[in-house]
Amino acid sequence: MKNKPIYVEIGIKTEMDKLWEHTQTPELHQQWDLRFSEITYLPRSREDERQKFLYRTRVGFGLNITGTGETKAEADGLAGHRISTLTFGSEQPISLIRQGGGYWKYKPNNEGVIFITQYDYRTRFGMVGQLFDRILFRPLFGYATAWSFDMLRIWLEKQIPPAVSLQRAFVHYLSVIVLAVLWFYQGLVPKLLYPQSGESMLLQQTGWFPGWEAVILSAAGILEMGFALFMCLSHRRKWVYQLQALLLILLGTAAVSGTPELLQAPFNPLTLSLAMIVMGVLATGTITDLPNAAKCLRKPVKTNKPVNADPKEGGECHGIHLSASVGQ
Repeated sequence: MKNKPIYVEIGIKTEMDKLWEHTQTPELHQQWDLRFSEITYLPRSREDERQKFLYRTRVGFGLNITGTGETKAEADGLAGHRISTLTFGSEQPISLIRQGGGYWKYKPNNEGVIFITQYDYRTRFGMVGQLFDRILFRPLFGYATAWSFDMLRIWLEKQIPPAVSLQRAFVHYLSVIVLAVLWFYQGLVPKLLYPQSGESMLLQQTGWFPGWEAVILSAAGILEMGFALFMCLSHRRKWVYQLQALLLILLGTAAVSGTPELLQAPFNPLTLSLAMIVMGVLATGTITDLPNAAKCLRKPVKTNKPVNADPKEGGECHGIHLSASVGQ
C-alpha cells in the first residue's frame, strides 16, 4: 500500500509579498525550514526555465544528506493565488529519499495568507525502506514540516527570528526532559525498586502513616512516574510547573520535618527541589510563542475533486499532479 503524501496548511497574518520573499529566497528559507540546512540556487541561462538548486541537510554525527532539485513559481490566476512546484532527489546511497516532488500554494484571505504544502517521495532500500518510512521517517518528516511552518508564522507575525525560536525550543524541551527524567527516577528507583535505601525510613520518621509506609511509598512512586508522563504530555501548560513547585515544596517539607539533618547532606531535598523549580521556571518562560506543529492542518479540507484525484494514489490535489513529480 502506498503511503499518503505529506500535507501541511497554516494561516499566517502577513502580506503575500513578504511570505513569498521568506519562502522563495534561499537565505531566508533555510533559516526556518528544519528539512534543509543549506539551499543554493544555481545560475539560469533563461529567465523562463525552472530554477535548479542544491540542498544539504545535517543529520547529526557529522553526516550530511545532499541533493538537487528544480522549482518553478507562478501565479495561478485564481484571486491572487500563487503556486511554487518543485522536484527534488538525492543520489547519496545513505539517503532514504530517492526522488520526490510537491508544491507550495499561497491563498490570500481576509486575515493574511493560507500557506499550503503537499509533497510525496520515493524511498530506497526496498520493503525495509518503505516500512521504516511509514512507521518513523514520514511521520517525523511531516511533523518537522508543520513545526517549521509555525516557526515561519511566528517569524512573520511576531518578528521573532527562527534562531531565537530554536534557542527557546532547546531550553524548553531540555528542561522538560530533565524534569520528566528526575520525576520518573525518583518514583521508580528509591520508592519502588530500593525503598530500603532510605525512603522507607524517612517516611517512618514522619510518623504519618504507621504500618502503611510500604503501601504509601509504592503509591507515591507510581504517582511520581505518572506525573513525569503527564508533564511530557502537558508541557505547554504553565499551571503544570506551578503544580510541580507546590508538590516539591510539600515533599521537601515532609522529608525535612521528619529528618532535619537531611539538610546537611550533599544532595538534599532543598537543593534538588530548588534546581527542579528553576528548570520549571525556564520551561514556563519559553512556552509563549513556542512553535507548535498542532497549529497546522495535516489533511486537506474535502472539496469536490475531479475523478481520479485521490492524493493517496499520487493523483491531482489543488490542481497539481504529484505522480508526475515523484516519477513512475
